[in-house]
Order: sequence, then structure tokens, then C-alpha cells
Amino acid sequence: MTFNALRPVASKILEPLARIIADAGISPNAISMLSLFFAALAGFLYYYSAFDPLLVLVAGLLVAVNSLLDAVDGLMARYLDIASARGDFLDHVIDRYSDVFIICGIFFGGYVDWQIGVAAIVGVLLTSYLGTQAQALHLGRYYGGIIGRADRLVLIMLSSVVYFVYQSTIYGFSSLGWMVIVIGAGSHITAFQRIAHIWKQLE
Repeated sequence: MTFNALRPVASKILEPLARIIADAGISPNAISMLSLFFAALAGFLYYYSAFDPLLVLVAGLLVAVNSLLDAVDGLMARYLDIASARGDFLDHVIDRYSDVFIICGIFFGGYVDWQIGVAAIVGVLLTSYLGTQAQALHLGRYYGGIIGRADRLVLIMLSSVVYFVYQSTIYGFSSLGWMVIVIGAGSHITAFQRIAHIWKQLE
């Protein structure tokens, strides 16, 4: 939720880039698909990094590119005045696949036990589902809670940089391992926060 609050600031910074790309004749949907490609490539590198700090760093940079493109596609659609329900739907589908590629790439790569990884990805998907479920119930999209998608991506990028510098473990986990644990726990807490909020609004 902390970094999601910075969305308006980020949008203003990225608007010029979005206009340049849109004026070049590239569609927002093409940018969305490109963001998915970078997420899949990041997951692939995390999985095959075999505790290789350089590959982890490159994967973190690809996550940053995915985040950038994910922010730009919506700005492009609004600039071109072609924002639509179909585009919004595609964006959400791609975001979920991106989350799966990135986080599963990390825990399949051996940075945490698979049980922890599964718990984390379930929490991430539930959190995202509840955010859009509020919209489906005509309550408006809800981004509340202690950790949203923007926070997750920042944690992944930061932990990748930390791992590049310092690969040693603390209580059995590297920075990537602890990141998955934090995201997992935070996502489940966020899910319950969103459940409580939605339930209260439905009264």
C-alpha cells in the first residue's frame, strides 16, 4: 500500500514516455504483452540462476522493466483515449501471470522450500482477487492492506540487488528467501484486511 500511494507521482513521471511510445504507433496491448515477456524471462533467470548473483541481478532488472511497462500501458490507453474494459481485463490477466512467473521462478529455483513458495503465491493471488472482487461487487477497486503489487515488486527488486551484493544466509535464508517469506505473510495479512473491508462495506 505504501508504494501504491505513489502511483500518481509515478504516472506524471512516466506520461512523457507513454506518449512517445503511443505516437510511435505501438498499441497499449502490445506493451502489456511485452511486460509479460519480461516477467517470464525474469522467472526463467531466477529458476536457472543456481544461486548465481549476476543472473539474480539481471532478473531483478527485468522485474523493473516489467513494472515500468505495466505502468506505461494504461497511460498510453488513456492518452490515446482507447481505454476499455477489454484492455483492463487483459492487464489484470497479465499481471497475475507475471506474479506467478516471477515468484514461482524464485521458489522453484531453491531459494525457499516449495511449501513456503506455494503459501506465498496463494496469498498473492488471493490478495489480487479480492482487490478486483470489490470492484465486481460495485464497491470500487480496492488496493488497501499492508502489501500490494507495487510493494511486492519493489521488495523483489531490492532483494535481488541485496543478493547480488551479499549471498550469505541469515537463519537459513538469503535475501531472496526472506523476501518470499515476507511477501507470503504480508499477502495473507492483506487478504484478511481486504476481506474485512469488503465485508464491512457490504453491510
